Parts: sequence; structure tokens; C-alpha cells
Amino acid sequence: MTFPRPGAREPALLDAFVTLADTLTDDYDVIDLLDRLIETCTQLLAADTAGIMLADGRGALWVMAYTTEAIRCLELLQIQAQEGPCLDCVHTGQAVSASDLTQSLDRWPQFAPRALQEGCCAVHAVPMRLRTQIIGGLNLFSTQPGPLPPEDLRVGQALADVATIGILHERALRRSETLAEQLQTALNNRVIIEQALGVLAERTGLNIPNVFTQLRAHARRNRMRLSDLARGIVEGSMTLDVLSPRAQQLDEPYLMHTPTHG
Repeated sequence: MTFPRPGAREPALLDAFVTLADTLTDDYDVIDLLDRLIETCTQLLAADTAGIMLADGRGALWVMAYTTEAIRCLELLQIQAQEGPCLDCVHTGQAVSASDLTQSLDRWPQFAPRALQEGCCAVHAVPMRLRTQIIGGLNLFSTQPGPLPPEDLRVGQALADVATIGILHERALRRSETLAEQLQTALNNRVIIEQALGVLAERTGLNIPNVFTQLRAHARRNRMRLSDLARGIVEGSMTLDVLSPRAQQLDEPYLMHTPTHG
């Protein structure tokens, strides 16, 4: 985990809330919203890694954001095994904490051993909720055992609440759409992004986390939706050349529009 220098956390938190609130428009990207949320949590809270699950219209949970591949696997394990802190959090609507996962082997017999194997010694989950409506959960993982500071737990819940408002605000802007349809769109976009990451990883030889970081940075700099950029990669309207002089200079993938011929 990386903490801001002493005295800088409060301004950093204000910036984080402003950034999340900026997504409350009719053109925001829910994937980028969730990615910013976990990024902020690992930067400003006592958490090393993080993940997010969202529920679809039928109540089924889906992995929507994660900081590492190991966390993605842990989130998927919770769904497959139907056990874990995030599921408990979503079902109860209350924060769930396990300060020492060695003490949770009986509680989560499949999740806890795997989390420990991946180096996660503590986990804290907060619901993504607005009043009584719960749409998912935010998981915060630590490599060292110990409780999450109460202030960090409150801040984590507040950040999750702001993100939840952003998601539900989209439904209010498009009253003709249901929340299930909006979440399904997010799920479809995640599939496109995963496909693009696979394409780029195969072409460049870079690992998935590096490809994602650079793809996201390009989308943000160019004010593009991450899902639109990924779709361009998958459909071939954009190509990537990491061997170009410009790409080496910028230390990022060089994305080029591929001209189409009528």
C-alpha cells in the first residue's frame, strides 16, 4: 500500500471524492468509475489490494474490478464457492472484517486458505449501497494481519457510497432503462476489455496488468471510454505498435487508428 505524505491525506481524499463525483454525468464509464474506486482505496487506505463485485438484475454477483490477477481469482472463488467476506457483506448489508484470516478457516473453508496462499492475511468488505438498496461489495485486502483503522473503514464506506450513487444516477438519467440493463452493459464492456487485453498481451508479450495500466492511461489522456478503446482494439479499427520509437519514448502502447476503406 502507498500512503500520501503526512498531512496530505485529507486533500487527496477530497480530490478522490471530486473525481468520483465527476462521473455523475450522462456519459460516464462505469468500469473506469470502479477502477478509480479501488485505485483510490489502495492509495489512501490501509489496504494493499482491492476488488469489487456487482449484482445483476437477478442478484447474481459478478467480478467488476480488481487490482491484481490474484484478487480477481479470489473474487471468482467467492462466487463459485458461495462463501467469503464480500458475499456476507452483500447479503447482510453490513461491513464484514476478518483481521486475521488464519482465524477464519472454519468460517470460510475454501476462501480463507486460498487468500492466505495468495499473501492476503486480512480482508475487510463494505457494501455498495444506497439506503436499503445493495448493488455489490468492495473488498479491501491487506498483506499483514490486523484490523482496518476505524477511520479507514468509514472512508472506504463513504467512497463506496459515492460510487454507488454514480451507478444509480445513471439509471435516473435513463429512466427507460432498468438497472439490470445498465449492469448488463457494464458486464458486456468488461468482456470486451478482457478480450482487448488478451489481444494486446499476445501481440506485445507484455503481461495483463501492464497492458491494462497503459490502455487505461491512454483512454484517460484522450478522454475516451475505456470500453470504446477496447472495442476498437478487438474490432481492428485500432492497432498497437510497442516497437515504434514513439511508444518506446512514452513507455506506453502506441495506438493508431486503422483507416477503413469504403
